[in-house]
Amino acid sequence: MNVLELKNISKIYGSLKALSEIDLVVKKGEWLAIMGPSGSGKTTMMNIIGCLDKPSSGSVILDGKDIAKENAAGLTAIRRDKIGLIFQQFHLVNYLTALENVMVAQYYHSMPDEAEALQALEKVGLKDRAKHLPAQLSGGEQQRVCIARALINSPMLILADEPTGNLDEANEGIVMDLLQGLHDDGSTVIVVTHDPEVAEKAQRTVILEHGRIARIIENSSAEKADET
Repeated sequence: MNVLELKNISKIYGSLKALSEIDLVVKKGEWLAIMGPSGSGKTTMMNIIGCLDKPSSGSVILDGKDIAKENAAGLTAIRRDKIGLIFQQFHLVNYLTALENVMVAQYYHSMPDEAEALQALEKVGLKDRAKHLPAQLSGGEQQRVCIARALINSPMLILADEPTGNLDEANEGIVMDLLQGLHDDGSTVIVVTHDPEVAEKAQRTVILEHGRIARIIENSSAEKADET
């Protein structure tokens, strides 16, 4: 079953063609990495998949529906209900505790549930830090709060933008282990990264160059891990 299909996607900003005729299929339960040099279209592609922007042309089929035809309110609803976003810059509310930051995502989806939010923090190893403000948390802990927040509404697609970009090696390992666990549990994961070691964890790596897919790499080490 396909979770996501990009069909002939292009994105134009004035005279700049950020994406050009992108075709891509992502299957349910797949882990995909997107790589490419600065200016290759990674962020634009992530924004379109994450319902943060719309393509200039083409179709984006998410869960069987062409979201490219949605207005801003429709995109917000789809992003809220179907996509878990993990950002490099965390985007936590600085005057809310870790627990409250997770509960904010619940508020926009349904009803806040403190017990459920606390359970999400426990899954990322932060139950004992639930009452701490972002400034009282390390960068790795803040990223784990972001992961808990992204998971709280059981999204069908987890989209992570440079999730280890601001982390040291130890915290990078913790975050990647969490993403690996989510994938092992059946989640569909797309990671935008510049780090080859992060990309190697994925089953496939899409390489973008000048707004086009230059090649797609099948990751043999990931396939072997899946077989064990």
